[in-house]
Amino acid sequence: MSAAIAGKKARPPAHATRDAGFGVYVHWPFCLAKCPYCDFNSHVRHARPDQESFVRAFEAELAHMEALAPGRVVTSIFFGGGTPSLMEASTVGAILDAIARNWAVDRDVEVTLEANPTSVEAGRFRGYREAGVNRVSLGVQALHEHDLKVLGRMHSVEEAMRAVATAMSIFERVSFDLIYARPGQTPAAWRSELETAISRSGEHLSLYQLTLEPGTPFEALWRAGKLVPPTPEEARLLYEVTQEVCDRHRLPAYEVSNHARRGAECRHNLTYWRYGEYAGVGPGAHGRLVAPRGRLALSTEKRPEAWLQQVLAKGHGVVERQLLSRHDEGDEFLLMGLRLAEGIEPERFAALAGCELARERVLHLQALGLVEEREGRLRATSEGFLVLDAVVADLAA
Repeated sequence: MSAAIAGKKARPPAHATRDAGFGVYVHWPFCLAKCPYCDFNSHVRHARPDQESFVRAFEAELAHMEALAPGRVVTSIFFGGGTPSLMEASTVGAILDAIARNWAVDRDVEVTLEANPTSVEAGRFRGYREAGVNRVSLGVQALHEHDLKVLGRMHSVEEAMRAVATAMSIFERVSFDLIYARPGQTPAAWRSELETAISRSGEHLSLYQLTLEPGTPFEALWRAGKLVPPTPEEARLLYEVTQEVCDRHRLPAYEVSNHARRGAECRHNLTYWRYGEYAGVGPGAHGRLVAPRGRLALSTEKRPEAWLQQVLAKGHGVVERQLLSRHDEGDEFLLMGLRLAEGIEPERFAALAGCELARERVLHLQALGLVEEREGRLRATSEGFLVLDAVVADLAA
């Protein structure tokens, strides 16, 4: 992928969050195994997918997205899944080249690829770097052997730490994920695990509370009484340990579940949370593009083979295309932006929604200690983050 190309002459429509950037999300839906907690659009296939056919389909769908959103400058690219580290480096390179043929690419573009830390996949890292990837996010998930097995992971702690070290020696930027509030996990055990993770991490950690998503094996085990997650009170203690340890090591939460050193935040995810534009390609991908009449919400066919067939026949796999109302845009802006420690600018909400936030609701939440106003921004407090869904629902009502 070249560092930059000349942009299209078409001018993008003006919108209130235009300075949040323009991202491209590439969904690779295949995994070696389905984790029991996962409700993402991921699929296990015994036969190796035909990556050349998928490249042709990605190229076609990217061209379709460019026709919907011409003249943009790509500031971030994210390969998510599924397990993108099952892709050949040549596949990643071909997709990056296709992106650069359709839009201008910022010289400082962030290109992230999610990877699983098995030995085989770690060996692909150098090829990804040569293809243009400059940031890797590793799905470590736990630093406890028993819990890795409970979570359905196929790597050991040793393999994970070796993959982290390999990634840090090759890529400019590295992040890894951990899941906490696991069954039987104590605050002391999580504190120790988190201290170890920070000692081995670089600039960024994604720390997710385990949730029992509908339709997953974990939810079925919970309903059968065979899996006992922490109580809300126990989960809160684990959350508080997370904030205390990360703050002490100068890895503050810049978003509900993401911690980074200053300047090391994931730019692609910030585009989502700041309500910028992004094109989503691949099976089950979602996008938000600003058209002359308003913001479009797009989603593609979830089933990989059906997506492939549709794209090769029609040039895209889009199955849902909705023009959002101003009310919808305002709600989405609140839902995404209040996840951030920086919060939102009420003026941008008004520009999107066509009305101001209800002052009495803001004051009510302030009185409860759930939000605060500072330097022209509205943000959730530490207490507000614990009940963020309720805060957003109150403001959006």
